[in-house]
Amino acid sequence: MKTIQEINAIRDRVKKEIANRNNTKATRIVVGFATCGIAAGATPVFDAFVTEVKKHNLKNVEVIKSGCLGMCKYEPMVEILVPGENEVTYVHLTPDKVAKIVEQHLVNGKVCSEFLIQEA
Repeated sequence: MKTIQEINAIRDRVKKEIANRNNTKATRIVVGFATCGIAAGATPVFDAFVTEVKKHNLKNVEVIKSGCLGMCKYEPMVEILVPGENEVTYVHLTPDKVAKIVEQHLVNGKVCSEFLIQEA
């Protein structure tokens, strides 16, 4: 059993984490990390985003992991949420594609349409 002090400390830590998650001023790069995403290569894609964000010295950009993004056949998938803009979902990603997405989308503000879901 936890003491009340330990429980309060856990509560305070979780409240801080939740507040950080709800930072609407930050651009969020959300990498799908359910079993299907991991099996399809989400880990190296996540690592590539972290590297590219640091390389470009992008401030106020968070690279985070998520559970299932809902479309297993398109994994690895990444959602990019820029405040005030529509959400963009990139599919079938590889680490090689990440550099182009960061450069084109996050640095220059242009969506990389070739990495979006294509109609058949």
